Amino acid sequence: MAIAAVGHLQSTVQSIEREVAKVMVGQQEVVRGVVIALLVARGHCLLEGVPGLGKTLLVRVLAEVLDLSFSRIQFTPDLMPADIVGTNIIAEDASGDRFFRFEPGPIFANLVLADEINRATPKTQSALLEAMQEQTVSVAKTIHPLPRPFFVLATQNPMEMEGTYPLPEAQLDRFFFKLQVNYPSAEELSEILIRTTGNIVPRVRKVVDGPGLIETGEMAREVPIPPAVLDYAGRLVLATHPGRDGVPKITNNYIRYGSSPRGAQSLILAAKIRALLEGRSHVMHEDIQSVCYPALRHRLILNLQAEMEGITADNILDEILRRVPE
Repeated sequence: MAIAAVGHLQSTVQSIEREVAKVMVGQQEVVRGVVIALLVARGHCLLEGVPGLGKTLLVRVLAEVLDLSFSRIQFTPDLMPADIVGTNIIAEDASGDRFFRFEPGPIFANLVLADEINRATPKTQSALLEAMQEQTVSVAKTIHPLPRPFFVLATQNPMEMEGTYPLPEAQLDRFFFKLQVNYPSAEELSEILIRTTGNIVPRVRKVVDGPGLIETGEMAREVPIPPAVLDYAGRLVLATHPGRDGVPKITNNYIRYGSSPRGAQSLILAAKIRALLEGRSHVMHEDIQSVCYPALRHRLILNLQAEMEGITADNILDEILRRVPE
């Protein structure tokens, strides 16, 4: 791959992150994870954290930085699938004849913010499945294509909070990354207070449009990956499957179902983009290790024993990365 192409991608990502940093304080790893996900054609992203940490703000700022159409859906327990995808309504032409006309829902945008997605019922959450996977919406036997590029950036509160519903496993698997949004440090909190309690309103500029984002992401897919690194990624995913020979003990003890092949795909694609951002034209083991947590943590279905003992998916991935040799 040409050095100029690598430099262009690095410059684009640095510009995006620089503009986002004008508004967002800290959370550099989260911002980098979202940007990596956006550079993948269908890189939907799930942000998890308690209220007030800037999850919604991050997505809104990204919508300003990227020259894309933006839509926000506030998920509530009474939200219905038609409120998301749209519905057929009765219309009337000039001659008075009536006909059905499709009225698109808010999902018809390039960048869709699904805010507090786990506050809606699973029936409503499932309305996103076809859109996230196929980039289409089916209403009354008619398939409506969504605009390209199409990204869903969803936020959710921790599952133990009241008034939340667990996302269906099939829907979780459609998210390229799951990123944890943590509390700011003392220094970051002070900066947040300075920025948000004064009269100065930061302004951001647009960095890249939809076609440019797609072109950049397609370029990343051309990055070669050595067979040894590809094999390593596969062995990491297989190490999450309980009952297989040679898997770590923690896998058999606490996992009901391991990662799907989409987890391996996410590992490879994200590692390719990370390699480019590090200035390399090939993937290394460290790239796989760096993206392992956001790519796999939401694809591990833990058993009751793990819940009782407070074992998290990240705890299990810690052990798997230690046990699986390069």
